[in-house]
Amino acid sequence: MSNVDWQGKHVTVAGLGVSGIPAARVLHGLGAVVTVVNDGDDERSRAQAAELEAQGITVRLGDGDTLPESTELIVTAPGWKPGKPLFAAAAEAGVPVWGDVELAWRLRGQDGREPVPWLAVTGTNGKTTTVRMLASILEAAGLRTAAVGNIGVSLLDAVLGEETYDVLAVELSSYQLHWAPSLRAHSAAVLNLAPDHLDWHGSMEAYAADKGRIYEGNRVACVYNAADPATEDLVREADVEEGCRAIGFTLGTPGPSQLGVVDGILVDRAFVKNRQKQAQELAEVADVNPPAPHNIANALAAAALARAFGVEPAAVRDGLRNFRPDPHRIEHVADVAGVAYVDDSKATNTHAAEASLAAYDSIVWIAGGLAKGATFDELVTGCAERLRGVVLMGADRALIREALARHAPEVPVVDLARTDTGAMSEAVGEAARLARPGDTVLMAPACASMDMFVNYNKRGEAFADAVRARAAESV
Repeated sequence: MSNVDWQGKHVTVAGLGVSGIPAARVLHGLGAVVTVVNDGDDERSRAQAAELEAQGITVRLGDGDTLPESTELIVTAPGWKPGKPLFAAAAEAGVPVWGDVELAWRLRGQDGREPVPWLAVTGTNGKTTTVRMLASILEAAGLRTAAVGNIGVSLLDAVLGEETYDVLAVELSSYQLHWAPSLRAHSAAVLNLAPDHLDWHGSMEAYAADKGRIYEGNRVACVYNAADPATEDLVREADVEEGCRAIGFTLGTPGPSQLGVVDGILVDRAFVKNRQKQAQELAEVADVNPPAPHNIANALAAAALARAFGVEPAAVRDGLRNFRPDPHRIEHVADVAGVAYVDDSKATNTHAAEASLAAYDSIVWIAGGLAKGATFDELVTGCAERLRGVVLMGADRALIREALARHAPEVPVVDLARTDTGAMSEAVGEAARLARPGDTVLMAPACASMDMFVNYNKRGEAFADAVRARAAESV
């Protein structure tokens, strides 16, 4: 269906929301007969449905499991699980299922423009930061680009909108990759792999396999993390175009076909004429903001993708210098009484929290929330020596408390049972009581936020507000 006449095609869009509504509108505009199905039937869904119906799109609320008659294609929101009855019915009827990423990929060039190459990034953690770093580097090179995909900017808008691009920096989640079978990127990176979203994928093997789809058909470079062998395994398993290279990144001294760090300098031994003997300086570690180890790894991955696209070294340096991280990603909030307060509310799983905890020497750790099936023994074992104290909050805090009792019994722990709006203020107060000058109070929850907050942003804002209130009191 990539180059077909959509006129009269019966397409079912599964799910209202940030991907479903644009997909429905685009397909309707192309002449398809569109039916939107949605599990929910609340006030917001009814308002969204009314807008679509006014444009001539059929919407069916409260029943996302029944396949509409005459459906020839389903375009699904990425979060809908593969096991839903709708998809079982589609498989039985021989109806293909695409995600919004697949739809965008198939529609490239349909308006007569030259299809724009994609530089794609996935991984358990660091995707958004890496993609935004990559976009900053590409912009510094004078290229027309945008950070799109799972980052919040619609790929459909990027592919079909009035703006024209030379290249796109694309963040892709495991959900999106699951529903994007024909995606073929110019170059792609898997930053890391750790257990996450296993309730959706069913197993770690299935999760990794969906992440690995990003390498399929790569033309120039498959970028992997030399410190995470599972990412290199995915490169080995991928079916790529002839001549596509495996490019590693490492926080240590790079070997041939790798990017790495030497004496505080980010260097390239992959995209140089003689990679056996030569290395190209790209930037200084100090150019990376913030220069925490996992963020340096993000910068190296972004640099590898940019270099694969032919970007000169000076643009890598300038792009990294220009980059400013999003809020709630190891964001320094304030120093109060000699103690640094850092917001990493985006650390919603153990792998992200591990990276954050590794960036500081003496920590009072604020943690807890929804564990999403995670266990915490390995995380606690790895950070125990850095912990001055721990403040726990949220629905699954007991899992972390039990891991601390097993592996760090000498570390003082404050367990907060309250879940009201004042809970974060109390958590910050307890952390301040445990901290000493020179310590870092780090909120890296290792859990999702939805037990107490709308999202990780609201959780981070609550932490920052509590810290700033404490700073004002200390003046």
